[in-house]
Amino acid sequence: MPMPDWNVRELTPGQLSERSGVAVSALHFYEKQGLIVSRRTSGNQRRYPRETLRRVAFIRISQKVGIPLAEIRQALAELPEGRTPTKRDWAKLSARWHADLDHRIAQLVRLRDDLTGCIGCGCLSMTSCALANPNDELAKSGPGARRLDVDL
Repeated sequence: MPMPDWNVRELTPGQLSERSGVAVSALHFYEKQGLIVSRRTSGNQRRYPRETLRRVAFIRISQKVGIPLAEIRQALAELPEGRTPTKRDWAKLSARWHADLDHRIAQLVRLRDDLTGCIGCGCLSMTSCALANPNDELAKSGPGARRLDVDL
């Protein structure tokens, strides 16, 4: 598919897909989730504003760092007039998400470090848990793999 001119105002789903690297089905999903918008032509075909490229890039990067779609939608809704995120917007949002990402990183590091010897007292190793979790003391903290929860 030939690339659209740099100054074209609207993109077809195929053009947006090719340019953004996101499948057309994902674009339709993003639209259903209220993350992007399109208009319909007289022939009922979707057309996306060119600025949607930046919005899709914002969504993809946010997803890659583990931000749930609901939070991405909320962040995009806070932008004035539903505009495309700028570098300043990204800096503000990434600062807001920083603590959550730090928390997840800490959980992943703990999982990596404890993975070979234990699943975190869920419990898979009765012999080593007799030392790490005598008499199932961690059960008082709640169900599941308690040792890997960094909030404890």
